[in-house]
Amino acid sequence: MRRILVLAHTGRADALRAAFDTCVSLRDAGLIPVMQREDLANLRSAIPVFVPEVEILGEEASLVDVDLAVVLGGDGTVLRSAELVRGTDVPLLGVNLGHVGFLAESERSDLNQTVQWVVERDYIVEERMALDVTVWFGNRRVATTWALNEAAVEKADRERMIEVVMEVDGRPISTFGCDGMVMATPTGSTAYAFSAGGPVVWPEVEALIMAPISAHALFAKPLVVAPSSKMAVEVLSRTDAQGVLWCDGRRTIQLPPGSRVEVTRSKIPVRLARVNQTPFSERLVRKFELPTRGWRGPVKHPEQDPVSSALPIVANGIEVVEPRNLEPRPETKGHP
Repeated sequence: MRRILVLAHTGRADALRAAFDTCVSLRDAGLIPVMQREDLANLRSAIPVFVPEVEILGEEASLVDVDLAVVLGGDGTVLRSAELVRGTDVPLLGVNLGHVGFLAESERSDLNQTVQWVVERDYIVEERMALDVTVWFGNRRVATTWALNEAAVEKADRERMIEVVMEVDGRPISTFGCDGMVMATPTGSTAYAFSAGGPVVWPEVEALIMAPISAHALFAKPLVVAPSSKMAVEVLSRTDAQGVLWCDGRRTIQLPPGSRVEVTRSKIPVRLARVNQTPFSERLVRKFELPTRGWRGPVKHPEQDPVSSALPIVANGIEVVEPRNLEPRPETKGHP
């Protein structure tokens, strides 16, 4: 029998109710729900009715036995779940119970349909780029970790900026004082990097992002670099301001002056299950409630020209304007 891991934000009553409903639906469909012992204890404590038979992760079932994980909560719960299944082939299918929920595939109102998709295996698995993060102090590597959304170097003290150097592929780009620096994946471009003024990058794009936070500099623009690039941020020691590294808002390490954080693309992606083939542009509009009133859409006309390399570069009715410096210069009296 197939085993489905159920992960929920057990600090929320609606998430516990959704976890209960999911376990019941999975059992009714002949699948085995699996939960972590602490989550199951919270569920049984919150809902004093019969909870269907559930296997305990790490005791009665392991991650290699799990087909898929249903994640009930917001993006933070998905990030916590990604940490749990890191290094395995278990895909995550998020059901949004939070606010924006960019990493989720469906909403609470679609829970029954989502479970049906799981039962029928009516989903595809998408691999999302992740980051490998290394922290150096002097010549000593002091920490290694990873991130799905971003690795953020921030100031440790609210009242003091940190002085940093941003670097790409072993070459310095600029030095400035700032509140921090976000190094993100395309998946994380709509998270912390977005709040820092970074670009929105479609998940299919292979790229890495660097976005300064409140930088005091003339040149402190967000950068989009190659996926093979190595990004780095050094906390300068010309002041005694301390920094701190946060990865996905979960894993953290202190950065004394002289610390260096290196970020590269990870060889281990995060697997997300997709049930809706909704274009990212539509998801972006829906999640941020962007105004689209007045949009007319692509032209649909029987006379619309097909896309072809055989078409002329300049169509009829289009005027070509040459630069002024190509016009003949007027003759000047006394000169040939």
